[in-house]
Amino acid sequence: MPDRYENCSIKTPAVAGRCISGKGECMMKNYWKNGIMGVVVGDALGCPVQFESREEVAEHPVTGMRGMGTFDLPAGSWTDDSSLTLALLESLKRKGCVDYKDIMENFLKWLEEGEFTPYGYSYDIGQGTMSAICSYRRSHKPHKCGSDDERNNGNGSLMRILPACLYCYEQGLDDREAIGIIHRVGGLTHAHIRANIACGLYYFMAKEILDAKEGTLKELLQAGLDHGFAFYQEFLVDRDNLEYYHRLRDLTSFAGESVDRIRSSGYVVDTLEAAVWCLLQTDTFEAALLKAVNLGYDTDTVGAVAGGLAGLYYGYDAIPAAWLAAIKRRDWIEAML
Repeated sequence: MPDRYENCSIKTPAVAGRCISGKGECMMKNYWKNGIMGVVVGDALGCPVQFESREEVAEHPVTGMRGMGTFDLPAGSWTDDSSLTLALLESLKRKGCVDYKDIMENFLKWLEEGEFTPYGYSYDIGQGTMSAICSYRRSHKPHKCGSDDERNNGNGSLMRILPACLYCYEQGLDDREAIGIIHRVGGLTHAHIRANIACGLYYFMAKEILDAKEGTLKELLQAGLDHGFAFYQEFLVDRDNLEYYHRLRDLTSFAGESVDRIRSSGYVVDTLEAAVWCLLQTDTFEAALLKAVNLGYDTDTVGAVAGGLAGLYYGYDAIPAAWLAAIKRRDWIEAML
């Protein structure tokens, strides 16, 4: 893929919303709100049981928004997943373009000053993200800070990539332009191609949902993945890393996997698989998110990743009102949307 994306290299007028007539309402104009609030709610729902095993969560399953738990925080508290999503969102909205240096400055403000957090301090910081931000603090070279080492394939880029996906969609970019930007935004902290692919496949699924006039969520996810696999099959020089996602090629087969074959760890492949599997097992926003966070382990991130796609498909109004009411700094978040 051409190395052609410099700071603010893409800047075009915002595209007006279009109506998804098959869903009975003009949801397109609200897709930022649908998706981003899906991320934040999923993150907050999983926050209290983060790092607990599946068996531990099963002893006190999540049935709604609750507090305390892992970080001893009130109900509706969100973690680094939402903080970094919002840091990216704020930069895109304020600058009107993809400014990689500005995005990293926002990440640095999050780490050092507690910007984009519920309570004015950062917590729950992944190792790959911490390393990248510290590297940026020393060099101020955004494209040099994310490691491309194979060991840097955590889910820290996938969990925050939705604003970049929505931006590329809104600008009407072709696939190569969009994936170039998404890889670079993800690569600010996680630059290995395997993590890049997860972000790209997520974009293709989101795009299919946004483009659709009709179709079940399973059908749209499959169409998006088909498009994504075809894209990478054509443009990747080394396709070995694409095969790590082979279970997502056939969602009918994948939906039949038993829960014990679904891993919900911080590994990027596991996270994407777990999020998609939860969406396939359910038919409402609420059910999808509860399924996700009750898998245990990296509950906030699986919830956030599933929540973004669920929010785009089911819409903001499908999010339980009690869950939304609990979200800390909700008015501030929604003002950006």
